[in-house]
Order: sequence, then structure tokens, then C-alpha cells
Amino acid sequence: MGEIVQRRLVRKRNLEIALSKVKPHPSPKAYLEQYTIPANVASEFLYLAAYVNDDIIEKTVVDLGCGTGRLAIGAALLGAKQAVGVDIDKTAVRLASKNASSLGVKDRTSWIVADIDAIHGVFDTVIQNPPFGVQKRKADRRFLQKSLELAQRIYSLHKRENSKELAKTLTRGTRIKPAQPSVFLQRFVQRCGGKIRTAYAMIMTIPYMFKFHRKRKHEFLVSLCVIEREAE
Repeated sequence: MGEIVQRRLVRKRNLEIALSKVKPHPSPKAYLEQYTIPANVASEFLYLAAYVNDDIIEKTVVDLGCGTGRLAIGAALLGAKQAVGVDIDKTAVRLASKNASSLGVKDRTSWIVADIDAIHGVFDTVIQNPPFGVQKRKADRRFLQKSLELAQRIYSLHKRENSKELAKTLTRGTRIKPAQPSVFLQRFVQRCGGKIRTAYAMIMTIPYMFKFHRKRKHEFLVSLCVIEREAE
């Protein structure tokens, strides 16, 4: 009976509504690039991983740089066997635990306050929204390297160069679209022992959060990269 429940199809809109209830960080830090992934982006991200590629349901999942838990909680809602969230910020992790409890997935989530380098073990899937390197150049590289140590399949968000034509397509009702990742990103992943199998473009919107922000909201393109560790 439990297996049937775990594998039922969750409507994407219902998942998005649930994830919108995850409370954001009360005092985010700019230098850590603590932007909560929007609920609509998170639902597209997780839906792809769960129902297109079967990398969530009944899998062990780790979210590196989990923040307040939106991706890990979403994975648990979709039927992950266990979802582990890791973040260096204890305030974020404490809130992630409370968010998991309020959304009914406390028993299938675990939360760790630690730098990602402290995490060891074997997982089925890594899900991550790493720092984009806006505040600290190359900040996402550590996350890519670590993710390939932990799992065979990785889902990772990265900022991509602006494309007016691609942006127009995504603002006309299309929320996710296959698109090539940057050549640099492909080469870096390859050097780390992995390969980007597919990539998708999405628009991410973040609200005004810090004093250096100039607009009420900021929209930009991101790439969701589906990465596999190459056989040794």
C-alpha cells in the first residue's frame, strides 16, 4: 500500500502550492547568496527529476546548500525514501526542519549543519541550487565537484548568459525549455568526472532582498543541468 501511495502522480500545481509554504530565511546573507529558489522553479526542477527521469521516488536524495529546505522537502513530498539537507547556516537548517514538520515530511527528511566538504557517503541523487558565483567567483565549482563524489545523478541550477529570444519563449507561457549549457560548464563537469546529459532553461525571479538591489524584482535565466558521473 505504501509503495502505491509513494508512486501516485502528484499534480505539479499542488506541489508548487505546497512549496510556496516553505518559509524563507529571516535574515539572508548576501555573501552566501541565500536566495530561496522560487516555488515554481522548484516544482519544475523536481517534477523533471521525479517523473521524467525517475530519480526521486524511493531514492536517497541529498540537497547541498539546502537553505530553508524547499528542494529537499519537495523531494520528500514526491516520495523520496530519504531526503538530506545540508547547509553551513544553522538558522537556515533550523528553519528547514520546522518547514519539513509543518509540511508533514519530518520522518523522511534529515538536516545537517555543515560545510558540504564534511558530507560523505553514497546517495542516489543530488539536487542543488548552488551559489551562482555573483558574490564570490567560481563558488558553484565546489558544489559540482562534491556532488559527483556523492551520487551518480545530479540536478544542479546555474546562471546562464542572457538570451532575449530564449527569454521571450519562456515568458510566453513556456516554463522550461531544453537548451545547451555553457561550454565552460560542460568542460568543468567533464574534468570532474561527469557529463551533462541534458540541460533546460528557466526564468528565475527573486524579490528585492539586499540594499544593493535596484529593482523590486530581478529576473534572469538559469540552466538546470542533469549530470551523470562517468564510469571509471
